[in-house]
Amino acid sequence: MTMRKFGQCGVWALLTASLLCGAATALAQDTDPPTRVARMSFADGSVSLQPAGAQDWVAAPLNRPLTTGDVLWADGSRAELQLDGSVARLGNASELSLTDLSDDVTQLQLGSGTLIVRIRRLNDNETYEVDTPNLAFTALRPGTYRITVDPSGNSTAIAVQGGQGEVTDGTTAYTMQDGDFDVYSGANPLAVQAQQQPDPDAFDAWSADRDARWDRSPSARYVSDDIVGYEDLDDQGSWSQTPDYGPVWYPNGVPPGWAPYQTGYWAYIAPWGYTWVDAQPWGFAPFHYGRWIWSGRSWGWIPSPPRPERGPYIRPVYAPALVAWVGGVGTGAAVAWFALGPREVYVPSYPVSAGYVRNINVSNTTVNTTVINNVYNTTIINNRTVNLTYVNRGAPGAITATNANAFSSAQPIASNRVTVDPHALSTAPIRAATPAIVPARQAVLGPLRNVAIRPPAAVLSRAVVARTAPPAPAPTLEARLTAIKANGGKPLSVTQVRQIQQSAPVVRPAPIRVASHLSAPVKVPASPPRNNARPPQAALPVGRAPAPPAAFKTVPPAPAPAAVHARELPKAPAPPSPSGANSALEREHLQQQQQMRAQQEQEQQRVQQQQELDHQRLAKEQADAARTQELEQQHQQQTQELQQKHIAEQQALQAKQESEQRAAQPPEQHRAAPPAPPPPPAAHKPPEPPKP
Repeated sequence: MTMRKFGQCGVWALLTASLLCGAATALAQDTDPPTRVARMSFADGSVSLQPAGAQDWVAAPLNRPLTTGDVLWADGSRAELQLDGSVARLGNASELSLTDLSDDVTQLQLGSGTLIVRIRRLNDNETYEVDTPNLAFTALRPGTYRITVDPSGNSTAIAVQGGQGEVTDGTTAYTMQDGDFDVYSGANPLAVQAQQQPDPDAFDAWSADRDARWDRSPSARYVSDDIVGYEDLDDQGSWSQTPDYGPVWYPNGVPPGWAPYQTGYWAYIAPWGYTWVDAQPWGFAPFHYGRWIWSGRSWGWIPSPPRPERGPYIRPVYAPALVAWVGGVGTGAAVAWFALGPREVYVPSYPVSAGYVRNINVSNTTVNTTVINNVYNTTIINNRTVNLTYVNRGAPGAITATNANAFSSAQPIASNRVTVDPHALSTAPIRAATPAIVPARQAVLGPLRNVAIRPPAAVLSRAVVARTAPPAPAPTLEARLTAIKANGGKPLSVTQVRQIQQSAPVVRPAPIRVASHLSAPVKVPASPPRNNARPPQAALPVGRAPAPPAAFKTVPPAPAPAAVHARELPKAPAPPSPSGANSALEREHLQQQQQMRAQQEQEQQRVQQQQELDHQRLAKEQADAARTQELEQQHQQQTQELQQKHIAEQQALQAKQESEQRAAQPPEQHRAAPPAPPPPPAAHKPPEPPKP
């Protein structure tokens, strides 16, 4: 029902425009997969993986992309997961689940053991959370955080180095600053014991050594810092500046005749489908970002460009494999592919929006958006083959072929290559999308053996506390494979996965208790580190008002009490005046204390001003929403009044017409007829509704 029809202005038109403006975003959310993944980058000892939706445990392979729903167990070992702006390292006897790994949420679940998280970048709209059996920890600033859950799951120890975070047990929030080391025991409420940070152990030293390797990487000068695994290129190749493509990386130690996408296997990882897992130790970044080029003597990798100091920047979008496919090879039983070159468009085989196709290409190579749109419309919208010239198609050994069985069951390609007639290769059509072949169960699990080493059942089923509501559990592997087969071998869309989840709900092995009444933590500048440990009895919430006790719920968070303003926090007592000092050294010491206090007060005022601005902005948003609701109610009320007045006017008009008809009848009819009731008073004409 439009505004013009009822003569009202603004409200419904604005609401309709808002819905139309959000349609594209909603469509992308319903069709597009995450733009980032984690990488299994290091394993020392026995590390087991349970892929999302599977019951099997397999030896965790290096370079495998990890995503929402995957679970890792480090048994007598260490493991490392790399993300775009952070890294997570597991210690001995540690169980880690990737509860949510989406574009703006990194939500990890530590059921037992020790986790060190190093966060290098944290955007204002990004959530980084680690959930344990008795608390949820949210990182508010870049830094290093060590989190340890005891084997019983009854206590969690957290050490903060160079960062800031917030702990909640579902009823109260506790702020942690740089230098803090707190042990949280029990639940509802937590018993907090503040201690001095212990001396670094071997796990800390190993983690610091890995950080130094990351921080000192020469490759950081040539690539975007959002590319996962770029530091592995340093010792495995060399960079060279080229006039046509800028910096190009050339790998060392590859055998003669080597070409990209030859030494590895094809795994099937939802929601992207067939995904290349390379066997080279450096084989992650060059196979999921950028492009390859044949120089005439060797293969070189052209990376995504570094983050600009200013101007627009699109975070490099992860791709399962940046290749083109050769169709109709030989008898049709073989599958063949080659690496995409610079300025060539990658077309996903999984359902995506036009914006996703644009971003995954412009963030990984230099390409014209008009070309991207033409390829998207031709291949995805119209389902037709696009005729393009691919620069790498004719390079020596560029095309790799294998049989369909090896392709669909994660078998090593190097030992399952198929020789195809060169003439057939040169005349076969090039297809942008991955062949629609139903994957075998082994394609999801990977080529490595199943293992019996897995977390204890008590750890796997242990409930955890979460601040952020997690996504629904992944469908079972069997249900997903059945749906893929019914889908003709094509990857499932986000909507199809949701339908499976609704028709066959999956119970999460480890229950998650979501704190429904707490709002998102407020990121504020970090305070100076504490010099002394906080006594246990003083473990009160800092930076957030205590919320009343509430039961855990599995619903989205509701509005929470506002954060405590800086001016509401207790102030430290003022230091003595330097004028009362007994010596020059004491006077200097007191002056320094006064200067430090002045700096702290200035910082406190700045934080207060920022919080006041945030409160004003929030109040304005709430007032605007209330005004919009009020206008809607007024519109509905006025519409009802107009309808009622219109009905009354029609009734009065009808009664008047009947009275006039009786008055016009002959006199004898007047005498025979009973007296007519007096006509109702004439209704006032309704006022003209205001025009928009």
